[in-house]
Amino acid sequence: MDIILPLAGLFVVSFVAATIFPAQSEAMLIGLQTAGYPVAPLVFVASLGNILGAVVNWLLGRGIEQFKGRSWFPVSSSSLDRASGWYRKWGRWSLLLSWVPIGGDAITVAAGVLREPFWSFLVLVAIAKTGRYIVLALTTAGLLRLL
Repeated sequence: MDIILPLAGLFVVSFVAATIFPAQSEAMLIGLQTAGYPVAPLVFVASLGNILGAVVNWLLGRGIEQFKGRSWFPVSSSSLDRASGWYRKWGRWSLLLSWVPIGGDAITVAAGVLREPFWSFLVLVAIAKTGRYIVLALTTAGLLRLL
């Protein structure tokens, strides 16, 4: 079973899922895992793509906050305001919620806007996003029961 093409696809979907564009990296990871692809490379590639997508959000936040409110801005003003308020309240620890489907991307943009240092951003986002894929893979394998 050739794994290069599925891993490349998973990387792209995971990267896109961490940005403003809708994508279902979780569904692809589960599909590839249930098709028999090895779990460790799947989790690694999905995590890497998702983390790098979050870095793009952080960079956008660092450089284009002055364009907030424009139709092409990657996060709605209300979503960014909520995420910024959450970020101001909880600080960098809110990045541990960067994996959540609704609001997680806005938190990574807010971290850029509020000038979170890159290395602390990267560590916390990596923990959050990799942890999510590990839990998903364990749950898919039947090794972890949620609820």
